[in-house]
Amino acid sequence: MKVSARNAFAGTIIDIKKGSTTAHVVIDVKGLRVTASITNESVDDLGLKVGGQATAIVKSSDVIVGVD
Repeated sequence: MKVSARNAFAGTIIDIKKGSTTAHVVIDVKGLRVTASITNESVDDLGLKVGGQATAIVKSSDVIVGVD
């Protein structure tokens, strides 16, 4: 897979929760959990399953950090 985004993190799918139209897919990347919101159709089209391998690709121009 070749993409233009520089932030691609390979990991294992540890949870998929489908809603009425959108699913939350949780990928474990070396102990860090990354959650993506994608359509249920995309989950099915990609054949995503808990325990399967996937890559979280982050494309963003901003990172916001907050503290209390």
